[in-house]
Amino acid sequence: MSKPEFKNWRLETDIDQVCWLTIDRIGENTNSLSREVMTELEQIVTLLEKEPPRGLVLQSGKKNSFIVGADVREFEQVENSEEAEGFIREVHQLFNRVENLDFPTAVLIDGYCLGGGVELALCFDYRIASNVDHTRLGFPEVKLGIYPGFGGSARTTRLMGGFQAMQIMLTGRMLRAHQAKGLGLVDQLVGQHGSLRWAGRRAVLKSRKSRGPGLLAKLSNIGPARKFLAGQMRKQTSSRVSPKHYPAPFELIEAWQEHGGDSEQMLDEEARRVGQLITGSTSRGLRRVFWLMDKLKSHGKDSGFRARRLHVIGAGVMGGDIAAWAVLQGLEVTLQDREMKYIEPALKRAKKLFAKRLKTADRIAGAQSRLIADVEGEGAARADVIIEAIFENLEAKQELFKALESRVKPEAILATNTSAIPLKDIAAVLQNPQRLIGLHFFNPVAKMPLVEVVYDAETRQDEIQRGAAFCNQINRFPLPVRSSPGFLVNRVLARYMLKAFQIYRERQVPKEAIDKAAELFGMPMGPVELADTVGLDVGLGVMHTLGGDEAAEEAEVLKSLVAEGKLGKKSGEGFYRWKKGRAEKSRDAVKDINLESLSKELMAPYFDECLACLADEIVEDSDALDAGMVFGTGFAPFRGGPLFYLENRKEQEDE
Repeated sequence: MSKPEFKNWRLETDIDQVCWLTIDRIGENTNSLSREVMTELEQIVTLLEKEPPRGLVLQSGKKNSFIVGADVREFEQVENSEEAEGFIREVHQLFNRVENLDFPTAVLIDGYCLGGGVELALCFDYRIASNVDHTRLGFPEVKLGIYPGFGGSARTTRLMGGFQAMQIMLTGRMLRAHQAKGLGLVDQLVGQHGSLRWAGRRAVLKSRKSRGPGLLAKLSNIGPARKFLAGQMRKQTSSRVSPKHYPAPFELIEAWQEHGGDSEQMLDEEARRVGQLITGSTSRGLRRVFWLMDKLKSHGKDSGFRARRLHVIGAGVMGGDIAAWAVLQGLEVTLQDREMKYIEPALKRAKKLFAKRLKTADRIAGAQSRLIADVEGEGAARADVIIEAIFENLEAKQELFKALESRVKPEAILATNTSAIPLKDIAAVLQNPQRLIGLHFFNPVAKMPLVEVVYDAETRQDEIQRGAAFCNQINRFPLPVRSSPGFLVNRVLARYMLKAFQIYRERQVPKEAIDKAAELFGMPMGPVELADTVGLDVGLGVMHTLGGDEAAEEAEVLKSLVAEGKLGKKSGEGFYRWKKGRAEKSRDAVKDINLESLSKELMAPYFDECLACLADEIVEDSDALDAGMVFGTGFAPFRGGPLFYLENRKEQEDE
């Protein structure tokens, strides 16, 4: 076979006339399916059709990575749904040709195989994956406001049966190699010491094919079964997201319910529906959040700092959970408090987290061994990062850092987790105040992905970058913010929650209605429930610091609840009663209330404070502010961030 040169592909034929096709996108760290990549693939398929080899094996030229999907950057160039639909149909035609090649084909998957990468792999006769930790397969498209559009909805439901395939596509869940094998998405696994290349060569020489679905899987695609299962899927999905805010999963369910028994019709529905979704406001907003996430991850990348040991002072809910999270990310952590009785609850919570995340006894035991109770604080001298997480009192924090400074390594990061106290006030007692940074985590630590990296005019730039690098190391998004009361997230939340409490106290609007109005806008939970979740004692401290005289009466409401021991979710009662981790709410409380009007009233101070923070240069730019509010407060992701929403409000509300 002749060997033409391609920019993003290599085509080689071995002595047995097996053709090896390697995707290695030029100038990129990972492979994605851009228009250029697809155009070259079409040329290769034409060549293979004219000069058939004995077999074809597809592999990646990138280390520990297969294909991460379509090139999301090119989505922004699509001007209308007709253009998107036309491109999708072109891809369908190309992938059908790959599927119909008249010789054995196999694909070797090592590393991330996502979205369009899985869809291309499904066109091959046989799929082989490396059974190692870095291999993941999945369809993350719903997180971008669409569903699989390169044939995925048709081929997965045909291969695996509708029930299993739909669960994977609707959730965007990542599968490990052995899970993908169990579901039939992968046909063969190769262990760490095996040879993928040898397995691929053997597969095509023996003309191996995927075994296809079992009887029950086939039955799930039959009309009556589809109707029943689609109803259950719709109900389950509705409990998580609104079809108005997130239409993609509901479009997928409808397409499968109506046409799941006909692959050609499913492809037609894909082209039409995904073409419309990709140009809608939800997809645009979610794509912006995707880029904002990448921007946050870029902070600290050039630092080179990497920690081995962390020392946390303060074993309360926040400090204990920071320690547990860092252990999960592979660090050795010492946890200090005044007495062992204050550390023990944190160790118990950590054990539950380890059991939930790590599953196996040996991994859980390993994590527990890395979390060390340290009443005397001896770990501070060895630590690469020291985080203070004691109660919100300036004098107490100053006293602690003054005693700590001479005991720690000169190169160690010194950080405070204060939620509102200005950095310069804490650092004033240090001999080297330029060294102190804020690492402000959010509750619950295991779920909230943002960390504010707080600095002021005196802070050394390399300390900010090292702090950001540490956040990336423990899989948290670093957001550099200038020190001022409340920083960014709490400053905005304080105005938003104050408005909610004023409406609750002055007009006696039910708390359930206030929360429902916020959820109607797209917030993951309402402000009253959020206050209970964070802790009313924490909220009271923030209100005292940030609210001023305007918040005096609302602070008294919180103060009376705290005095009764009603701290919110962590004590079992606050504004709500909590059972099994859920707030008990009255459904009747929202009757006869104009939730849309209430929603606008609630969100107005949120937006006003965002604009004020931007004007005060609390963060670098509008992108940074939107990222902070999405990942720090859960601001409706489908809206792309508060400032992006304000710029595109009319378009979003008209859809």
